[in-house]
Amino acid sequence: MLTTALIATTLIAFAFAAASVRRIPEGQVYSVRRFGRSPALLTAGTHVVLPVFDRVFHKIDLGGQVLRFEGGTVYWQVLEPEVADEVIDEAPELIRSNVVAALRDSGTGRPADRRAVGTQLKHAVNGSLRARGMLVTRVELDAA
Repeated sequence: MLTTALIATTLIAFAFAAASVRRIPEGQVYSVRRFGRSPALLTAGTHVVLPVFDRVFHKIDLGGQVLRFEGGTVYWQVLEPEVADEVIDEAPELIRSNVVAALRDSGTGRPADRRAVGTQLKHAVNGSLRARGMLVTRVELDAA
């Protein structure tokens, strides 16, 4: 009886220890919250967390991301994960709506000016995104 209890306790301790180790891949940041409080950011590498108390809230990819919208493609990335953490779930829709609104405000231009219009859209959208820790690197418009 005592041997069974000792083995069970040892197995639980090993499982808890294994669940406490988090490996964060290169190019990602994990936002970890303890009891819902403000997040701690775990950068690439191996970290120890408390599995019962700490919860991975967001996995933020720092590499470039691609977002298709009707009329083109937006390439964007997270520059400041501590700022972007609050809006990262809404980021694709936020970027899409900003690009569509900027496209509507600027007009589509002539087909030969697609590259120039894309650059103008990029600058217009980045005005609001930089304060949120994100940056649009390129906007490509589809041929009309």
